[in-house]
Amino acid sequence: MDAQTKLELEAAAFRTLQAHLQKRTDVQNIDMMNLTGFCRNCLSRWYQEAANERGIEMSKDEAREEFYGMPYSDWREKFQIEANDAQKAAFEISHKDAT
Repeated sequence: MDAQTKLELEAAAFRTLQAHLQKRTDVQNIDMMNLTGFCRNCLSRWYQEAANERGIEMSKDEAREEFYGMPYSDWREKFQIEANDAQKAAFEISHKDAT
């Protein structure tokens, strides 16, 4: 496989993941963090970092809006729920060794 085809396939996979997560608003970021070690915010940060590395000015809010498909504040208001004690405890355990 040539490099351009590989790049296009990777980009397509990313767009599919992004669209999937935009549809699955029931999946909370804390649950993603607890299970995978990353969440929508991580993905938007990686997107921002990639843009900045290429000389494209992009703020954290701009990157989040690009990834979430809406301003992050709107997404939080519509879809984010307060983490329960079990989710918070799982987060502490899963990130104990990460610091």
